[in-house]
Amino acid sequence: MTTVVRVLAGGPDAERAVSIDSGRAIAEALGASGRFAPELSIIDRIDQGELAELTGEIVFPALHGPYGEGGPLQRLLEADGRPFVGSGSRAAKRAIDKVVTKSIAAHEGIPVLSTAILDPEDDGLPFALPIVVKPIFEGSTIGLHVCREQHEWLATHRAAQVSRKPTMIEPFVEGRELTVGMIDRGSGLECVPIIEIIPKHKLYDYEAKYAREDTQYVLDPDLPEGVAEIVTESTAKLAHALGIRDVCRADFMLDEVGRPFLLEINTMPGFTSHSLVPKACAHIGISMSDLCAHLVERAMARATTLEMHE
Repeated sequence: MTTVVRVLAGGPDAERAVSIDSGRAIAEALGASGRFAPELSIIDRIDQGELAELTGEIVFPALHGPYGEGGPLQRLLEADGRPFVGSGSRAAKRAIDKVVTKSIAAHEGIPVLSTAILDPEDDGLPFALPIVVKPIFEGSTIGLHVCREQHEWLATHRAAQVSRKPTMIEPFVEGRELTVGMIDRGSGLECVPIIEIIPKHKLYDYEAKYAREDTQYVLDPDLPEGVAEIVTESTAKLAHALGIRDVCRADFMLDEVGRPFLLEINTMPGFTSHSLVPKACAHIGISMSDLCAHLVERAMARATTLEMHE
């Protein structure tokens, strides 16, 4: 009998629409693989009882953001007991927190930018302008602001006072944006080709990621000597330190003199038509169907290993 995979999408976070697109693409890909029978559920928040009522032998959570990617949903899935795709709750909690991620990265010798926590009661600048201000627990550049002038900083600071979301500040780096995906096809996480992201309007914001068609993606870009090794080794080292499993994607900025700096790492990257891990996999002959099927197979293999040791 074909294994039923329950694909979860949606969630309560700002990336809900992206998650729904990812979930639909995953369900379609799993169906096309011929190996699994996907069933898609678009959810908001879900409790333990509601999760238990959903059929499926394996769960593929395709949610993005603090709830679905940052630990709460993973804790429910662990309590549910069925195998699921992606990282466990502790790794998810660490990775969604950009400050914790950068602290662990720095401890591992991975190059990171200086970081300050925004104090809503103090509009003093911790770094010289220009700076980047962004929420600690969001992705897809949601809530990100580049402040080049004092008035932009003051407006951003006022917005942070209103939102009350934990927010961080970094020096702005002018340069090239690179991303490194990793997938597990049975022998542990391995890097897929590097992608350079070239947005038409300089900032790779939410619109450039998901709405417009003018962003360029360069596979295996020409990079200064040693940079490819640094970003791939850094991604692998950080994924191991955080305890990430199955799939992830790390983002880097390459400054004007060719130095890479880690920005963040994602434990459930997107699976939409614009998404980067599927693009990188396709470049080396791994179709979307095979990618999604490999990830489900890794979850199944974990469950089998646990049963053998019980």
